[in-house]
Amino acid sequence: MVVSSTPPGYELTEEQRLVRDTVRALADDRIAPRAAEIDRTGEFPWDVKALLAEHDLLGLGIPAEYGGVGADLLSVCLAVEQVSRVCATSGLIIAVQELASLPIVLAGTDEQRRRWLPDLAAGRQLVAFALTEPEAGSDAAAVRTRAVRDGDDYVIEGTKRFITHGSIADLVVVFAVTDPEADRHGRMSAFVVERDRPGFRVARLEHKMGIRGSPTAELVFDGVRIPAGNRLGAEGEGFAIAMRTFERSRPAIAAQAVGIAQGALEVATAYARTRRQFGRPIGDFQMVAALLADMDAATEAARQLLYRACTVIERGGPDAARWAAIAKLVAGDAAMRVTTDAVQVLGGYGYVDEYPVERMMRDAKITQLYEGTQQIQRLVVARALLGRE
Repeated sequence: MVVSSTPPGYELTEEQRLVRDTVRALADDRIAPRAAEIDRTGEFPWDVKALLAEHDLLGLGIPAEYGGVGADLLSVCLAVEQVSRVCATSGLIIAVQELASLPIVLAGTDEQRRRWLPDLAAGRQLVAFALTEPEAGSDAAAVRTRAVRDGDDYVIEGTKRFITHGSIADLVVVFAVTDPEADRHGRMSAFVVERDRPGFRVARLEHKMGIRGSPTAELVFDGVRIPAGNRLGAEGEGFAIAMRTFERSRPAIAAQAVGIAQGALEVATAYARTRRQFGRPIGDFQMVAALLADMDAATEAARQLLYRACTVIERGGPDAARWAAIAKLVAGDAAMRVTTDAVQVLGGYGYVDEYPVERMMRDAKITQLYEGTQQIQRLVVARALLGRE
């Protein structure tokens, strides 16, 4: 009997390699030339969004029966990784469309999916995920936004903070308290809110260190009335929907981190080959070579962990939350370390915007913060190990 040392499904399939290589070429040819300008202007790249939609990359994770590609989680992450390698802002367009579509895919009725998913898959509409509030970040169950039933409608009151694409999204998936007396994990419900509803407004946009072309908004819901048919799942299921979403969306942030790290490694390696000091390329010096080797090892380790996590989650493993958390934890830390070292390899040139590594370093930091800080990921992993909820 021959026993394979490689778990089934771990190696990329032919279709997955095709996704990876096609998106990589698209990113190099069409997105990389725009990356520095997107960062400099801080403007959302509508042309890149259109490009991604044209190539069906905004509907990768949406089931085919609702207009999407129906690709597996790893294929989604491969696309995010390759775009993020040249522009983290652009990679985030795919990741956020996946994140905020997931509650509809996971908890929506067939009618709700047919109503919203085709436009999201085609990129005709963008969607945002609104869970975080001024006093409810890591403690997701502490949200205060209320949704009060009024006949056949709900009326939403509250504020959401740090909402990626909140100012440009056509739809916003909002998590709000429907039963203040229920336990912490049964208080919330999830709703789809159209941006043209009266009472919805963008209160402010954040000025950020990185991912500058991706708008991050504070949203106000001032008596926003929506039909009960916009609720996803049953009342009280909002927290569970959010956690199930994170199991499949956190790997996409890990993919963004891996892509950023890979991009920084490529720039630093090319620089070390050509930059000469003391009569030879700086890559010949052991201290620089060691930096590059550690950068490569960290990036590849994070990548392989991410790919493995995707296969486990896709199969519906019982420890999906742990795998998602580990992937994001390791990849986010690797991206921060690798981009910092890339700046070091380039020296003074790494600190100015003539080269992209300073942008990559700024972009990398957010992967340690959003969709759960690194500290929250450690808690998720520890609870899984200890058998605690």
